[in-house]
Amino acid sequence: MRNLPDPERAKPCVLVIDDDEAVAWAIAGRLGKDFHVVGLSDPAQAVQRACAEKPGLILCDINMPGMQGDDVAFALSQDPRTADVPLIYLTALVGPEDDPELEGVFGDYATISKSATTEQLREAVAAALGLSSNEED
Repeated sequence: MRNLPDPERAKPCVLVIDDDEAVAWAIAGRLGKDFHVVGLSDPAQAVQRACAEKPGLILCDINMPGMQGDDVAFALSQDPRTADVPLIYLTALVGPEDDPELEGVFGDYATISKSATTEQLREAVAAALGLSSNEED
């Protein structure tokens, strides 16, 4: 008898890069129903981990010690295996009400507040993955 596919692996993968592991856990809790969330607290391993996990989307903190979010985004863009993976900056520098004002501030990357509602976060992730977010909870 064949093994059944892992339901977690069937969900779109979202790689969360944040030096605070609690952030990845919180996002996994908020998105886990619809997405397979993988956390990474060492931004220097972003390219290697993205190649291993093959995420559909990367959520990346902006302000991290050692390697800033723009350094991570640049490194990912330089590797052909990760260059086409959409990235959204994740930040605590602003509140969710400021999100629309951030368009273009961090280059071509979308930005979402860490304090965005679960609905706002889901919508941003679904949109970046090209999925419909019309599902009822």
